[in-house]
Amino acid sequence: MAVSFACRALDSSAKVVMQRNANPYRVEECRALGAEIVLTPDVHSAFDEVRRTEAEEGRAFIHPFEGYATALGTATVTWELHQQVADLDAVVVPIGGGGLCTGVMLATKLMLPDCLVFGVEPEGADSMHRSFAAGQPQGIDEVRTIADGLGAPRAEPYSFGLCRRFVDQLVRIDDQQIRQAMRLLCDEMKLVVEPAGAATAAALCGPLSDRLSGWRVGLIVCGSNIDPETFHRLIS
Repeated sequence: MAVSFACRALDSSAKVVMQRNANPYRVEECRALGAEIVLTPDVHSAFDEVRRTEAEEGRAFIHPFEGYATALGTATVTWELHQQVADLDAVVVPIGGGGLCTGVMLATKLMLPDCLVFGVEPEGADSMHRSFAAGQPQGIDEVRTIADGLGAPRAEPYSFGLCRRFVDQLVRIDDQQIRQAMRLLCDEMKLVVEPAGAATAAALCGPLSDRLSGWRVGLIVCGSNIDPETFHRLIS
């Protein structure tokens, strides 16, 4: 959706490759922003299609999570956070492929060196956990979580290397914890978020609750791309 918006703003064209089970709301939003949509059987074939399109059509591949430019962009999120909220003890960030975490982590360590960074993955898409354990980027064969926004097929070298060096701790959450956090954010903060957006709240209320009790904590909530029907079904 962001790529579709940017291309429309620049009077360019976007071709967005998505897997067939992508949330229909996201597909239609990309189409409404002017993008051409290509659907593939799964996330692995999606990357194959992107590489074919890049080679045959001369398009630029905007990677969803890997690379210096991506990390630089996501770092601005945390720069704004630290400008608005002073003296955080910890920042909790969701991890899909690691691009968001890389930027958040680097900006935090530059601005507040003593602030800890905790990365959160769903149990059904834990490529960064597997990569940390193996000492090199690892992948998953299939995404098995409602948090499809965190369903990267594998970790990549740039994001993995920086996350391994600077993330203070990784934690996993399950889908039930995500559902509970979605409801909590809706009830208490009036935020309607997709499952990926509830990951950090799920971690704070779950595996990190004792560790961060009494701390001044910032949560990265990413994002809110969900339709009312899907949201209601998940929290019900």
